[in-house]
Amino acid sequence: MEKKQIPLWLKRTEEEVEALVLKMANQGMSAEKIGLALRDTYGTPSSTILTKKISKILKEKGIKQQPQDLANLVKNADKLKKHLEKNKKDITARRGLQLTEANISALAKYYKKRGILPSDWKY
Repeated sequence: MEKKQIPLWLKRTEEEVEALVLKMANQGMSAEKIGLALRDTYGTPSSTILTKKISKILKEKGIKQQPQDLANLVKNADKLKKHLEKNKKDITARRGLQLTEANISALAKYYKKRGILPSDWKY
């Protein structure tokens, strides 16, 4: 496998970008948001510099993060619950909440089997 070629206009090295990734992770940012911040704030296309993914770097350094797909589903379920408090007769939203909670349950079961989530994790 050949090594990626770093663009000439890029000023940061791989080590500097890794340090930025760890700094942002310690501030509580998710891997998704770190990638966006690298691109938008620092002008660094992480895919052309880093040989590994951001989530893999965090995993190697021992920084645990909740899987992003599961976090997004939980956030969506919270929004739906808040909506249903105001609009009790919204049957479509109630069904959407049921489906979202089913997805959360299935994903949690998967991640517990893989050891990504602790076995006592509850939604």
